[in-house]
Amino acid sequence: MNKLSVVIITFNEEKNIRRCLESVQKIADEIVVVDSFSTDHTAAICSEFTMTFVQQQWLGYSEQKNYANSLASNELIFSIDADEVVSEELQKSIENIKQQSQLAINQVFSMNRLTNYCGKWIRHCGWYPDTKIRIWNRNYGKWEGSIHETINFSNDSYSITHLNGDLFHYSFSKPDDYKKQMFHFAELRGKYYFEKEKKNAVFFCIASPIITFLRQFFFKLGFLEGITGLKISWIAAKATHHKYLVLKQLKAKKI
Repeated sequence: MNKLSVVIITFNEEKNIRRCLESVQKIADEIVVVDSFSTDHTAAICSEFTMTFVQQQWLGYSEQKNYANSLASNELIFSIDADEVVSEELQKSIENIKQQSQLAINQVFSMNRLTNYCGKWIRHCGWYPDTKIRIWNRNYGKWEGSIHETINFSNDSYSITHLNGDLFHYSFSKPDDYKKQMFHFAELRGKYYFEKEKKNAVFFCIASPIITFLRQFFFKLGFLEGITGLKISWIAAKATHHKYLVLKQLKAKKI
């Protein structure tokens, strides 16, 4: 039997963390939470569960997750965000992994993530299936990237098994949550582009928002989500404009 460590990083997640922890109780042989000194009731809620709870100053998305992974007692880890919930079907798929004979070090597992926007599950706009690799041998891969972190494996010979069942993502309880996140990442990405000396900021500032809206609302069938799909696509387009606006402004200051 393969033992599984569930690893989570948190900061002010009192509205999400209980739901997340309850969903992994049946599959986790160990739960590790690394909290960056939450000021709400996150720590108190976590204290109701059996787990390793460590507080660590924020290191950045990738490094914080890598630090959390290093605290796991088991080689097989499941990296999950505090605003995510394991569906019953996905729980069963993960239980099947645990019942298998010894797994190869290069065996990794992916799953589909289904996001909830203001009470509605979104299956279009390019939001679903949003496939993520979340279970792997912690000695074989680590997180990399400062904005949208990804897993970098020791070599390219890893074998992916896709699991049945969705990972439910409760990220946006109100429209402003989505807007704030999109503009936050747009700000970071704009600064990243400036550091990498990306060119044609004026052109992309005009063209990219239009392309983003057309892609999400039409080509990714966002219109099937009705007014919600329109809002999502519009906010994404505005965030794309902001990203290149940041780049353009930073370039102007440099001149």
